[in-house]
Amino acid sequence: MRPEFTSPSSSSSSSADRRLNALVRHLATPSMVSQTAVAFSPTSGFHGDSVFSHVVRAPEDPILGVTVAYNKDPSPVKLNLGVGAYRTEEGKPLVLNVVRKAEQMLLNDKSRVKEYLPIVGIAEFNKLSAQLIFGADSPAIRENRVTTVQCLSGTGSLRVGAEFLARHYHQKTIYIPQPTWGNHPKVFTLAGLSVKTYRYYDPTTRGLNFQGLLEDLGSAPSGSIVLLHACAHNPTGVDPTLQQWEQIRQLMRSKALLPFFDSAYQGFASGNLDEDAQSIRMFVTDGGECFVAQSYAKNMGLYGERVGALSVVCTAADVASKVESQLKLVIRPMFSNPPIHGASIVATILKDSNLFNEWTIELKAMADRIISMRKQLFDALRARGTPGDWSHIIKQIGMFTFTGLNSKQVEFMTRECHIYMTSDGRISMAGLSSKTVPHLADAIHAAVTRMT
Repeated sequence: MRPEFTSPSSSSSSSADRRLNALVRHLATPSMVSQTAVAFSPTSGFHGDSVFSHVVRAPEDPILGVTVAYNKDPSPVKLNLGVGAYRTEEGKPLVLNVVRKAEQMLLNDKSRVKEYLPIVGIAEFNKLSAQLIFGADSPAIRENRVTTVQCLSGTGSLRVGAEFLARHYHQKTIYIPQPTWGNHPKVFTLAGLSVKTYRYYDPTTRGLNFQGLLEDLGSAPSGSIVLLHACAHNPTGVDPTLQQWEQIRQLMRSKALLPFFDSAYQGFASGNLDEDAQSIRMFVTDGGECFVAQSYAKNMGLYGERVGALSVVCTAADVASKVESQLKLVIRPMFSNPPIHGASIVATILKDSNLFNEWTIELKAMADRIISMRKQLFDALRARGTPGDWSHIIKQIGMFTFTGLNSKQVEFMTRECHIYMTSDGRISMAGLSSKTVPHLADAIHAAVTRMT
C-alpha cells in the first residue's frame, strides 16, 4: 500500500493549524479568568455607572464656543465675528500665496526627512524669529544674550515661559491687563503663577486707562511679572502710544518688574513688521531682561500649524545658555519636541529675500483690509445716526474691535440678527466684508436703540 502523498504546502498548513490549536488550549483558562476579573472591574462597564459619572459637563470655551453656536444656526444671513482668524472679502479662510510657495519648495526637497527635532526646535527658525522680533541689528542678539526656543504657537510659548518662571523666578505673581485674552489667566494659573490684574481699558472713553495702568503697576511688588501685549491688544484693540510705552518702560525698570510680552500680531496691526515690534525693542535696547512669546498664526495665516517661539533676553550670554538648558527641561515632559512642518515654512520665508518681500506685501494687504472694514463700519453707523460716539472703531487697531456693546445687546444681536460675537462685545474686523457691514450696522443700531 502506497503511503499517502502530502504536499509541502498542506504539511506546513497542518503544522500551523496544530500550533494554533495548541495555543488556543493554552490560553483558554487564563482567558476565562481574565473575563471574570474584568466583569468585576469598576472600569469594565459591565456593572454599575462609569467611574466618571460624577464629571460635570464643562461649558463651551467663551471664544471657541461662539463658532459652535454659529455652526448650529441655519440662518442664511448669519455672521461669525467671534473667531480670531483672518477672512477674505468673500468670508473665506486665506492661505497666503507665499506660504503655498514655501510648502512647494519643501515638498520638492527630497533631502527632507521626518525625524524628531531637537527639544528646542529648528535652530534656523529660532534665529530668524529672534531677528524678526528684536531686529537683525539687535545688540542682545549680537551679544548672544537671547535664547529662543520653538514652541506651539503663542499659547504654547506663554505656557513654557510661565512654567520656567514658576520654577526659577523669585516672584510667582504675574499682572495681566484688565481685560485681556480669555486664555491668559488659565495659562498662567495652570503653570503655577498667581494672577492679578492691572487697569487697562477705560469703558467711558473706550480707550486706554493710562493713569490707572501706571498706578497699578506702580503699586505692584518689586520684581513682579507683567504681561504686556506688544501691539493690537486683544480684545480691546487699544494700544499705548510710543510716549506712553516709554513711561511704562521707565516705571517697570525702576521697580524691577519683569516684562513678559505676548506678540501675536506683529505686522498684522499696522502692516509694518518693525513698527509693530517697537514696544518690545524699547525694552530690549535698555539692556534689561524680558520674555517674548511669538506667534505666526495671524501674520502668516498658520493657525492650525501651531508655530511659535519663546525668546528670553538675558543680561549675559552665559545666563542665556543656562536658561535654555532649563527651558529644555520644561519642554521635554510637556510635548517632547515641536512639530517640523510649520516652522519649516516660516524659516523658508524668512531666509529668502524674495519670499520675505512677498510676505510683507500680503501681510500689509490683510492689515489694510481690516483698516478698511473699520472705516466702513464707522461710516455706516454714522450714516444711520446710531446713538453714541463710535470713533473708537477707527482709533483702535488690529484684528479686534471692542465695540462697547453690553451683554444684553450682544444677546439681542445674536437672537434677532444671527450675528455671533463674544459676550463682552468684541468683534473680529477680519470677519467683516463690504457686503456684511450694512447688516452689522443695522444690528448695532437696533441693539443700541432698543436695548440699554
